[in-house]
Amino acid sequence: MTRVAIIGAHGKVAQQLMRVLYDEGDDFIGIVRNEDHADDIYRFGGEGVLLDIERAEPDAIAHAVEGADAIVFAAGAGAGSGVERKGTVDFGGSVKSQRAAELAGIRRFVQVSAWGVDDPVSDDADDSWRAYVAAKRDADAELRRGELDWTIVRPGSLTLEDGTGLVEAATRVGRGSIPREDVARVIVAALRNPGTVRTQFELVSGSTPIDEAVAKVAGQE
Repeated sequence: MTRVAIIGAHGKVAQQLMRVLYDEGDDFIGIVRNEDHADDIYRFGGEGVLLDIERAEPDAIAHAVEGADAIVFAAGAGAGSGVERKGTVDFGGSVKSQRAAELAGIRRFVQVSAWGVDDPVSDDADDSWRAYVAAKRDADAELRRGELDWTIVRPGSLTLEDGTGLVEAATRVGRGSIPREDVARVIVAALRNPGTVRTQFELVSGSTPIDEAVAKVAGQE
């Protein structure tokens, strides 16, 4: 059994992740900032921890995730948030969580990023989108510079459709979409496959079964 700490456990990808972990018999800690959101974690059999990562220091986050085998950073400020919160959640929250992992002695760290964030932003993009791309890009760069056993998953546009179990995963893939359920299953497959340590890949719906696609990005095929 693996014990996974999920930061941003109220998010839609995280909700799917908890379902997958529950179905596979794994244990998890869900970090949320609102007491009402903790009910979802208990419903899936996990442990809920109330903590606002925007305000918390790394040592407080380290205490919250203590005893976990891995951390999944799935937090995001959300589509309706402004420029400032993109920096404090998507970037700042990730960096503090990386430091917390080091303090807690947790080496395994999976980060949910986004497709194409290393590409130039179009001239007509608004300030909020520019801030989002920069936050994700810079959080990924910070993680790659560190000593954790990281994996960076960069999904395309996220949908609420049922997962198909079929994806395309590679360092670069074409623009596309993917159900959140399939993203969650890829995260779990990556956690199970040590070959994904220090790999970064983009992810969209495709024609390859998830375990096979993850093995491919891990260099095992």
